Amino acid sequence: MSKGTRRKYTREFKEEAVKLVTAQGYRVAEAARNLGVDVNTLGRWKREAEGGSGLPVRADMQSELARLRKENKRLLMEREILKKAAAFFARESDGDTGSSTR
Repeated sequence: MSKGTRRKYTREFKEEAVKLVTAQGYRVAEAARNLGVDVNTLGRWKREAEGGSGLPVRADMQSELARLRKENKRLLMEREILKKAAAFFARESDGDTGSSTR
């Protein structure tokens, strides 16, 4: 964009951009680079969200975020267990290549 031209971002875009930093653990600079937003702009949106002006971070959103993080942790653990089980059974079936005893 040329100098002097300002981009307008929707409220939803700003909220999702801030969530990348607050909920998903991205660094502000990394998220800004990925979204094509100036790092200072995203930093301001984040500060506004934390301060209560601009993008509200309500208590119910915080509790939902905590619940989702806990659920995500559990699901990641379950996925790892299933990966290990699949690998175990794959090794077991490789050993049973048609040799049956009667």
